[in-house]
Amino acid sequence: MPSISASSLAGALLRQEILDLHAYHVPDSSGYIKLDAMENPYPVPPELRAEIAEAVAASAINRYPDPGAASLKEKIRAVTGLPQGQDVLLGNGSDELIQLLAMAVAKPGAAMLSVEPSFVMYKMIATFTGMRYIGVPLVSNAGADFSLDLPGMLAAIERERPALTFLAYPNNPTGNLFPEDAVAQIIQASPGLVVVDEAYYAFASGSFIPHLARYPNLLVMRTFSKLGMAGLRLGFMAGSPAWLGQLEKLRLPYNVGVLPQLVAEKLLAHHDVLLRQAEQIKRDRTQLYRQLNEIATVKVYPSEANFLLFRVAEATTIFNGLKQRGVLIKNLNGGHPMLKDCLRVTVGTPDENERFMAALKDSLRHG
Repeated sequence: MPSISASSLAGALLRQEILDLHAYHVPDSSGYIKLDAMENPYPVPPELRAEIAEAVAASAINRYPDPGAASLKEKIRAVTGLPQGQDVLLGNGSDELIQLLAMAVAKPGAAMLSVEPSFVMYKMIATFTGMRYIGVPLVSNAGADFSLDLPGMLAAIERERPALTFLAYPNNPTGNLFPEDAVAQIIQASPGLVVVDEAYYAFASGSFIPHLARYPNLLVMRTFSKLGMAGLRLGFMAGSPAWLGQLEKLRLPYNVGVLPQLVAEKLLAHHDVLLRQAEQIKRDRTQLYRQLNEIATVKVYPSEANFLLFRVAEATTIFNGLKQRGVLIKNLNGGHPMLKDCLRVTVGTPDENERFMAALKDSLRHG
């Protein structure tokens, strides 16, 4: 083979849209109060930790995991109140499930539809799989910040005939829950699959899981990452066996390992403990919203997730000021035109929230 550099070879072989992408960036959080990734700030209670440690010590990590994760699926059916006749598909986080769906429907010319701004992986995975991506902007003005543009969505559905539509419910990074009747209209109007992504279900006031049997083109996706299992990388999709049976053909064998299955099952056996933590986070969210709302130079948006989006002048300067003071949040400024001067903070423990507020006020005074 003639002498050629690896970068030249990559440029010759890789698809241009892949070359044009930027990898999903995860910043180093060492030494910071970590409020950037929508994690549950509360650890597993000690008594439950001991039970998990005992089970892990006895686990057969020399063997492959149960390929169907039957026991874990039963636990998920129970804690979610899954309607009769609906099934569950497990993924290594919800990202894998998004990719499975896109791979399954990515016929030549097939389109994926979502709103913008929303979860960045929808657009990225559309690019990975060669799908056309259509993003319908949310409405953002004095009377309707980041609200769903229902006429725009319905027009895009009629025009583009998407094979796959994603709606984050509540939306990330804006935190708002779109009206249930509007989402229902989108499902009914869609010729393809509609996936309602309920990553933040534990903090929200609505769910489409009870409606699964009503709509033949509806799937509901959830992750347990926000509930306190981010390190396990476990997501699931609920819906008709007719859909999930086809998607199982694309799921790689043993995609959920022995330890994630075992630990998740133990944690879901104590689902009430995790939900109590979620209730505490919701109370802390209300308090943090009130504190941010009291700052005249900050515009904070209502949220039904475990984070708050807020807008402030010179957002990147404030973000860097927070880092200098030991607090890491998410800088969304520059990520999308509608997110100009926006930052997103995860709701932490009361102490973490206090330290964030002190650092924010100091950064606003001194930069």
